[in-house]
Amino acid sequence: MGTGQNTLAAGTIRKARREANMWKRMKQQKVLLLLLVPGLFYFFLFSYVPMYGVLIAFKQFQLQAGQNFVSSILSSPWAGTLGLDNFKTFINGPYFWQLLRNTFLLGVYSIVFGFPVPILFALLLNELRSRYYKSFVQTVSYLPYFLSIVAVVGMMKLMLAPESGIVNLLLIKLGLEPIYFFGVPGWFRSLFIGSHIWKDLGMGAVIYLAALSKVDAEQYESAVLDGATRLQQMRHITLPAIKPVIVITLILSLSGVLSVGAEKVLLMYSPLTYDTADVFSTYVYRQGLVSMDFSLGAAVDLFNSVINVIFLVSANFLARKVTEESLW
Repeated sequence: MGTGQNTLAAGTIRKARREANMWKRMKQQKVLLLLLVPGLFYFFLFSYVPMYGVLIAFKQFQLQAGQNFVSSILSSPWAGTLGLDNFKTFINGPYFWQLLRNTFLLGVYSIVFGFPVPILFALLLNELRSRYYKSFVQTVSYLPYFLSIVAVVGMMKLMLAPESGIVNLLLIKLGLEPIYFFGVPGWFRSLFIGSHIWKDLGMGAVIYLAALSKVDAEQYESAVLDGATRLQQMRHITLPAIKPVIVITLILSLSGVLSVGAEKVLLMYSPLTYDTADVFSTYVYRQGLVSMDFSLGAAVDLFNSVINVIFLVSANFLARKVTEESLW
């Protein structure tokens, strides 16, 4: 009995010390904590306050004359017994499996083909010995990141135009038939993912280069003295240095596997490519804004968000088990 009481008392003392240390650190860093206030206020105002609107997904929402938006939500009737009729309508509808397949494939292909490229690019840049050439290549590589989606898609359409695009002109010169790239469903995913890699390559590499900048140069010098080749240095020094960043970035990428933005798809797709291009976000746009069916659009978007949260939690759990690195 005495041993148990001593253990309990020791645990209480440790907890009190941790709390005291926490408050001490907070007092020491009060200026930095104050700098967080505007950011926290921003997220509270624009991310958490509007969350009451999720009720639309469970109701038969209609804007009522003489009522504001909040009053219309509260006065709208529930969609079915548990408010799940909108979800049932979507899941049992004719587009559910097509939308799920297209969104999932675009998300997975973007990770499979797009995630390793910035890592490889950062590793190659790290091997360059000329500082000026390295800076030049890095600057050129991340310039496309600052182009708007509209500009990128416009450039693609000019280059791939059936009659005047440079790609089709080259195909004609080679004696081949021109291809209507934006009208063939089979080309949509390749164009979408390829342009995504090109646009985000340089900025994605910046994260890994920042992690590599913290590696002590003496480690490479010691490896050279031990006879290690460039590949061995990369394997045993460079990759372990950026491993935590790779894991965290991969978890965040997996959490958005179904978050294919509507903007780029809307600019690229057409009724000819719906079979491979139509995704959850474009369906939400058509139902919620074009057809004014706010409840169904909100239900689809909420369904998409729940699946992304499941991916996030699962990816974080697996990463913690396999690599001992995780978000929490």
